[in-house]
Amino acid sequence: MKDGKHITMGIESSCDETAIAVLADGREILSNVISSQIEIHKEYGGVVPEIASRHHLNNIPFVFDNALKEAGVSLSEIDEIGVTAGPGLAGALLMGTAFAKAVAFAAGIPLVGVHHIQSHILANTIEHPELEPPFLALVVSGGHTHLIEVLGYNEFKVLGATRDDAVGEAYDKVARVIGLGYPGGPKVDRLAKEGNPHAVEFKRVYLEKDSLDFSFSGTKTGVINYLHSAEQRGETVKPADIAASFQQAVIEVIVSKSMTALDRTGYEGLAVCGGVACNSALRAAMAEALSERGKKLWIPSPILCTDNGAMVAAAAFRKAREGHYASGRLDVFPGLNIETQLGKLEE
Repeated sequence: MKDGKHITMGIESSCDETAIAVLADGREILSNVISSQIEIHKEYGGVVPEIASRHHLNNIPFVFDNALKEAGVSLSEIDEIGVTAGPGLAGALLMGTAFAKAVAFAAGIPLVGVHHIQSHILANTIEHPELEPPFLALVVSGGHTHLIEVLGYNEFKVLGATRDDAVGEAYDKVARVIGLGYPGGPKVDRLAKEGNPHAVEFKRVYLEKDSLDFSFSGTKTGVINYLHSAEQRGETVKPADIAASFQQAVIEVIVSKSMTALDRTGYEGLAVCGGVACNSALRAAMAEALSERGKKLWIPSPILCTDNGAMVAAAAFRKAREGHYASGRLDVFPGLNIETQLGKLEE
């Protein structure tokens, strides 16, 4: 507690960002320190789990010190420490949880195990104080594509999820075959601005009638096959057209299924989150579709879309308020289900 405010620390290490933040009353960001490994993994064309874990181990003490310093708080003023325990890369998750458990035990601070997707969803509540459950959320990131009904701050119902590649994963693979390198999402988005989104009509995959699940593998494969065929015929392709056409196909499906989910559930708007929520074309298309229906769009600033500690702290704050604490035996769960997370994270 500091100046009458409830102080929460959030620790995130599920993939390749080492991030720690301090929040006051679950919404006010006092610090949000992120150490990115993008430059390190560029050389390999994607995240290498072992390398990511090693850099988490090296970076986390310095990120921790900087987060406290920037927040202007001492460890004794922290009311709880939240840490991502899943889903994510097992080794990367272990680095964050081991550090969080050690600090919590040494300082006598309550520990909270947090679900990564829940954190992304609640990132919206930091910047949009009017947003309270129940509401509908779309999570789009490198590892996840979900439509989720947020019944409570700690209660979730998955309405649809990807059956193969997550949308961010598809972006990375398409970027690789175009020759853009890693990370693919931002590079495809930038290049697409120079291309014709209808130059190539790549397949839109909607699956069975009434399904809210996603599938991007077929669209990705369509891009790869098109490029291979063009190469065999000796044809020249314009990378910007390929990027724009791929992005158009993917976004049409995401927006269409999101609007269907919104129509079925009857909520007043849609909360969009996750790293791919930084995509300029998706933000524009979603804003237009929701405006046409007279619905609201909640979407965080880009810094809160990518992996960060502030979103973990926001989720930890909500869990602590309902008494969902973890013990010193907290484990990591690389494939943790958001609907059944509470029991596992309190063991």
